[in-house]
Order: sequence, then structure tokens, then C-alpha cells
Amino acid sequence: MNILVCVTQQKTCERLINKAYELAREYGGNLFVINVVKNDMSFLDSTRESEALEYLFGISKKVGANLSVLKSDDVLKTIAEYADDNEIDYIVIGKSHDKNAGERFVKKLKSLLKNDAEIRILS
Repeated sequence: MNILVCVTQQKTCERLINKAYELAREYGGNLFVINVVKNDMSFLDSTRESEALEYLFGISKKVGANLSVLKSDDVLKTIAEYADDNEIDYIVIGKSHDKNAGERFVKKLKSLLKNDAEIRILS
């Protein structure tokens, strides 16, 4: 079983990585961590964001996962393509502050996936 965790440039995403790691251990799977940023965003300009990303790289490494940072104008499509390319069975995302936006995100991501990966929202 392959598990993908979608993270932002926030240290709080550590909990998502750790929960996904527990799932990977439980199912004997491989863990992948991805961060997708829009092309127009300079994701290492902010000291706080670059520190957070470096921190998440360390957490990912500690649990035996690689953190892939990708730039794209279509974040959902990029996540779906990455999931399909890596034969992901399970996608873990964080809970959105806006419930409707979170539901739209999941529905759109599901429609873009070629495989039938399950999406789990963790709070």
C-alpha cells in the first residue's frame, strides 16, 4: 500500500506526516510526502516558510519518506498525476478551515484520479 501525504509550508503538517506514517506501518506500506505550490509563488522567500519546509523535510526523512516539492498552476491536477504515477492507494490531507472548500477539493481530486485512491481528511 502506498500512502501520500499532502502538506503545506507549515510546521503543523508534522502531525499529518506522523499519522500517515502510522498508517503506513499498520498496512506495511510506503509513505510519500508532497508539497505543491503555485508557479507564481516564491516559496522560499519567506524565512518562516523555508524553515517550515526544512523542518518537514527532516520529519519526512525521520519516518523514511521523501518530501517532493513541486511547482504548478494546477495543484489538484499535479497531486492527482503524482498519485497515479506512484500508484498511491491512500491520500492524506489536512482539514480545511472552510468545510465547503475542503469538500470541493476532495471531490475535484477524486474526479482527477485515474486510480481509486481513498482520500482521508485528518484534523
